[in-house]
Amino acid sequence: MPSSDVLILGSGAAGLSTAIKIAMERSDLSIMVLSKTAAEESNTKYAQGGIAAVWNLNVDDFSKHIADTLDAGDDLSNPKIVEIVVEEGPKRVQEIINWGTRFDLGHDSKEYDLAREGGHSEKRILHYKDLTGWEIQRALLEKTKEYPNIKIAEHYFAINLLTQHHLGYQVTRVTPNIECYGAYVLNKNTHQIETFTSKVTVVATGGAGQIYRNTTNPVIASGDGIAMMYRAKGRCANMEFVQFHPTALFNPAGENPDFLISEAVRGFGGILKTQDGNEFMYNYDERGSLAPRDIVARAIDHEMKTRGEDFVCLDCTHLDKERFKDHFPTIYGKCMSLGIDPFKDMIPVVPACHYFCGGIYTDEFGKTSLDKLYACGECTCTGLHGANRLASNSLLEALVFGHRIAEDVITKIDDIHLKSGIPEWDEEGTTQPKEMVLITQSWKELKEIMSSYVGIVRSNVRLRRAMRRLDILYRETESLYNTTKLSPQLCELRNLITIGYLVTRSAKMRSESRGLHFTTDYPDKKAFLEDTLM
Repeated sequence: MPSSDVLILGSGAAGLSTAIKIAMERSDLSIMVLSKTAAEESNTKYAQGGIAAVWNLNVDDFSKHIADTLDAGDDLSNPKIVEIVVEEGPKRVQEIINWGTRFDLGHDSKEYDLAREGGHSEKRILHYKDLTGWEIQRALLEKTKEYPNIKIAEHYFAINLLTQHHLGYQVTRVTPNIECYGAYVLNKNTHQIETFTSKVTVVATGGAGQIYRNTTNPVIASGDGIAMMYRAKGRCANMEFVQFHPTALFNPAGENPDFLISEAVRGFGGILKTQDGNEFMYNYDERGSLAPRDIVARAIDHEMKTRGEDFVCLDCTHLDKERFKDHFPTIYGKCMSLGIDPFKDMIPVVPACHYFCGGIYTDEFGKTSLDKLYACGECTCTGLHGANRLASNSLLEALVFGHRIAEDVITKIDDIHLKSGIPEWDEEGTTQPKEMVLITQSWKELKEIMSSYVGIVRSNVRLRRAMRRLDILYRETESLYNTTKLSPQLCELRNLITIGYLVTRSAKMRSESRGLHFTTDYPDKKAFLEDTLM
């Protein structure tokens, strides 16, 4: 039974920064980081645009970044959390620069080349080409090598959080003082489920974009941490707020994940147009193509539906070719590989699921409703994003809360003891799965249900239909879970169905249109409902 002082589920920016910060202060603590696949494969790796921070104090300040974040969040962000992240953010960014993260410099090679993205009133996005997430992930992985008390174990898939339930106690959503003791974890190399115990556990498992047909998220983004938290009777919130990135590359051949055309391209001067070349965003918002993502995504969705077309276009033909290629080499290469020359052809784009603003409910130190359990990154609902995330605030949030979790853990861990008596996983009576098609087909059905009924635009009729379909998938999948040996595919499907249920149920609870949640039943109504806690 493997044990550690700190168990971290996830090896993206959230998980790795937490591990590094704890290791820097306490070399005596054993820190285990579990990665579902290879350590470098995470949602962080796929972040193109950059990280937002108040950097140029000659033109920018904290109050502007705070105001932009609150405006994007549509009055549902927690002002205290927004203030914390914005004001502590530059320090955390400077730290990862000190750890070796490279950001692009301007023409004078003295100051950083700050970009502007939708919803930002100033240029404040630090970036590395169009591979910012990859660069941050690289630097963090290199930094972990300096600390022998950090161990990263690859190809370990967390299945369930350990609580009093596994000691034979009845645990419900109203049970006080639920505690976390670690997790049951599937070793993907041996196909055995191991029991990992710890004094403190940190969930940093990323998002859940794979519930939708079109998503920019990697295939590993199956909402594992949020689903585990819900099964453990922990609190989740605001799951209805799913951010669709307005501009994923339209590929008629299909691919998973969809290739992202960074918002930074619009910040660089790209203009959204219909297929016949007409600019349309000023019909929806005075900020045009640089309006916040929820507005742009709905506008594109509306244009596609009213015109009966499969995509709109991003016009970059007027931009400086050499500067574009220097800033966006990956995007340029991808377009050219599909026969799209951005300087001769407009780039076809569609909205795709990109980021979850809801998730595991935490306080300002990343503490969850379960004792000894913290959460960090996209799997959380910290209060920063509210009803809609401001572009490039996510990596900032991960670094700030990784630091804050580490500070809180260090002050408390010496008073926590490992729990004994946790039983090993019992798979007696289960058999090897005979038909993988049952899993793959259910996954396809889930994606179609969520895309058709719980997408950018919703209605009560669609949500009711989605709930009925999800109930059937849930019962079929639980039957497989209870009777067959576990596989990663089955566990991911089970988690994604849970996420689909949480998104749909939360959407039904919110009888208003706000931020990323738009319903045709209440198109102009803001009821100013509080967080949808579950």
